Amino acid sequence: MASLKDQLGGLVYSTEHGDTCPDCRLPLAECECAGQAERARLAELDGIVRIRRETSGRKGKGVTTLEGIPLPAGELKALAKTLKKRCGTGGAVKEGVVEIQGDHRELLKGELEKRGYRVRLAGG
Repeated sequence: MASLKDQLGGLVYSTEHGDTCPDCRLPLAECECAGQAERARLAELDGIVRIRRETSGRKGKGVTTLEGIPLPAGELKALAKTLKKRCGTGGAVKEGVVEIQGDHRELLKGELEKRGYRVRLAGG
């Protein structure tokens, strides 16, 4: 493991290239770190969308989470927007997981099955 000095001592800006990526040390225009992370996330998926209701850490408010949707980030955000509109609530996309406010498991299951996804209700 690198020392703290090595972790904090990298180049972050160059007058020649501008901002640089802290991981690969390439200029941000040439950096492939985000693309590699997205490809790795998509490679891990098994093709089954899991829908679960979560309340932990949300002060008792329930949210429906959708995990395992095999779409790139841009398309996932667009799908989340249409699903939120269909449910009439708000939500967000965080690290490949779609969060929709409220308990809409059955509605979302039907909507995703119409779009051709394999869906499972997970959790309680």
